[in-house]
Amino acid sequence: MEPMHDGPNHSSSVDWSAAIWAGVIGGVVFMMMEMMLMPMFGFAPGMWAPPRMIAAVALGKDVLPPPATFDLTVVMVAMMIHFATSIMLAIAIAYISRGKSMATAMMVGVVASMAIYGFVFYIMSSVAWPWFAMARNWVSVVTHIVFGMIAGAWYHARARA
Repeated sequence: MEPMHDGPNHSSSVDWSAAIWAGVIGGVVFMMMEMMLMPMFGFAPGMWAPPRMIAAVALGKDVLPPPATFDLTVVMVAMMIHFATSIMLAIAIAYISRGKSMATAMMVGVVASMAIYGFVFYIMSSVAWPWFAMARNWVSVVTHIVFGMIAGAWYHARARA
């Protein structure tokens, strides 16, 4: 007797291409939202502040704003960190949600993204990256939720059974 599944993706393995693209697409939307919404609502001095916060993980706190201006090295390091973590998180979401419904995949994405938010903004901010404590706000929560929903939905829609 064949096991029952609640979604179209019955495979027991992860579709790597779909998972990687889920991380890239979710990561692009996340970063664009962060760069627009954080300064728009007064949580950052400019659109380049969020990438600077991410780059500071590798480059140190000297790259934090001010100035909140564009710096190619800082942005490139931020994007490498951001997209590497986005892809890793999307692969985890894909692994957990494979074979499930679209709604379940999106919920897995939200839960996983909020777990990362909690880890970075509450645990790592008190251990190694204190600048993330300044970014504990509703915009950060919303952007993480949107990332998770997009990563789960993209993977579900694109994964080959």
